[in-house]
Amino acid sequence: MLRIKRMDIFILQSFVPLFMMTFCICLFIVLMQFLWRYIDELVGKGLGVDVIGELFFYAALTMIPMALPLAILLASLMTFGNLGEQFELTAMKASGISLLRTMAPLIVLMVCIATGAFFFQNDVLPVAQTKMWTLLYSMRQKSPELEIPEGVFYDQIPGYNLFVQEKNRETGVLYEVMIYDVSKGFENSSIILADSGKMSITPDKTHLFLRLWHGESFENLKDAGAGNMKNVPYRRESFSEKEIMLKFDSNFNRMDEQGMRNQYVGKNMAELQATIDSVGARVDSLGSSYGTALREYPYMGIHAYQTRIDSGKSVKTRRPDVEIAKPVNVDSIMRGSSSGIRLGYLNQGLAKAQRMRQEYEYKSIAMADDLKTMRRHAIELQKKFTLSFACIIFFFIGAPLGAIIRKGGLGTPLVISVFLFIFYYIIDNMGYKLARDGKWEVWEGMWLSAAVLLPMGVFFTYKAVNDSAVFNKDAYLNFFRKFFGVSEVRHVEMKELVMEEIDPVIAVQRMEALKLEVAAYLSRNPARQSYRDYWLHGYDRDELHRLRDTIENDVEYLSNSREKMVVLKLMDFPVLRSLWFQQPSTRPWLSWIMIALFPIGLAVWFYGRKTQLRLRDELSTVTKVADQLIELIAPKIDD
Repeated sequence: MLRIKRMDIFILQSFVPLFMMTFCICLFIVLMQFLWRYIDELVGKGLGVDVIGELFFYAALTMIPMALPLAILLASLMTFGNLGEQFELTAMKASGISLLRTMAPLIVLMVCIATGAFFFQNDVLPVAQTKMWTLLYSMRQKSPELEIPEGVFYDQIPGYNLFVQEKNRETGVLYEVMIYDVSKGFENSSIILADSGKMSITPDKTHLFLRLWHGESFENLKDAGAGNMKNVPYRRESFSEKEIMLKFDSNFNRMDEQGMRNQYVGKNMAELQATIDSVGARVDSLGSSYGTALREYPYMGIHAYQTRIDSGKSVKTRRPDVEIAKPVNVDSIMRGSSSGIRLGYLNQGLAKAQRMRQEYEYKSIAMADDLKTMRRHAIELQKKFTLSFACIIFFFIGAPLGAIIRKGGLGTPLVISVFLFIFYYIIDNMGYKLARDGKWEVWEGMWLSAAVLLPMGVFFTYKAVNDSAVFNKDAYLNFFRKFFGVSEVRHVEMKELVMEEIDPVIAVQRMEALKLEVAAYLSRNPARQSYRDYWLHGYDRDELHRLRDTIENDVEYLSNSREKMVVLKLMDFPVLRSLWFQQPSTRPWLSWIMIALFPIGLAVWFYGRKTQLRLRDELSTVTKVADQLIELIAPKIDD
């Protein structure tokens, strides 16, 4: 029977608050990105707080698909990082609870979130996107708030340019006013100059009312009937007071949502699939008709024949539904015509070819638009599923990573999350553009990021379940230290309590035997090996392993000494390293291949000789230290 245990409740209580916090933070960040992107469309237009708030609400709903995967990644990293840092994961593993069992309640929660994300993408997001884009385009169409600057021309009133030298902000009076009226075109423009004036907006906010004092107006009287007149009359008027009404709609008018509802951003799965099917049927029908027209072209006689099998043989017969125009002897026509007629034939043929080219170019453009529409709808259809899958993948990346790095808080998890999300965003955007441009299939481009991140999630989960040191820098340092032969320092500490003290006779015998073993190894492995001997023989690493074990056993035995000088001298024993470069191959066929690959084998040989000489120096140090230990221990035998 499935029961919710206390551990499951504890894991959920640890994850859910962090998830809510990180989701709000991520949503706020992407919302600020949206704000900075469209800040020019909102500032200076006198929009109300209710309109701005409505836009932000719909924008927040639209940005959820971007913020949700990042929030899951960051929250899972922080949750399991905190559990690992406080050794709670260690306690669970010590109790026999595996990491997958610890993740089980969150896996169920992720499945629920992924399911909710799918229905959100299908039912809520189209409505939110429709309202957001409709509202944003309506804001773009709204006229900016009227604020005429001083000393520059103001061109935000359609058909007019205004210049004001100075303004009295207390009374609203404008001084040295200049108005250019170009609403009827530049050729029929008029100019109004005034010493002062005052501007106001009508109560319905659809017109500007200007009252001007002490000025002149100049108007061009040219009209369509006087287009050929050399001297164009104009009219000049002086006035002490003049009133002008300018059309200026400062109201906020919402666009109809139906136009945006018919776009791909405003459709659910059923509507997207219906559009894809209908456009696809039209594309297939047009393609078939274009192909039939090309095949039935009179001069395309190659398509007028069909092949059938008769008595095992291929027989080519004429198609009865296709008429083949009789070939025309162009040379005879040209020879029997005058130069003017021949030129006319050529011009007619060129014009017909150009018309056909333009016709098929138009058809190709129309076909390309239909294909682009299909791709955009197919992309939106695939997005309904990719978000849910991305949420699950990011959880299986974040939770194992948190268990591996064992760092909680916002420091390390935030850095790793941002790096992984940027990587995901780049891959996803690249796949989207490849699918949008038709270079890849839509499903290939939209699932590219999932295909890249899924192996990463499997790898991290496998490593975390098996307690592999993926991010343990000491493990990598030790690997490279062993591979390249970096020296290690031996550490031997004086023991406070010795259960069995060393026997001086046995200690001296061990040192003498060690010296003989080192001498025998050096005699069997010459100091300088030729290129051929290096690849065929090298230094015997199996024997080196036995020699190293002997040294370690002797050091372990002598570390029980009560003499401090003996213990200190033991630290002079080098730590022998068995490197691949000392004996690169034990198989003759591989050795001969490397000998044949002279440039590569020569570089390895040079470095291998260096490691062999270093090994001989270390063995010489072993002999020297053994002699010094014999000198320290030998006097104890006489005593």
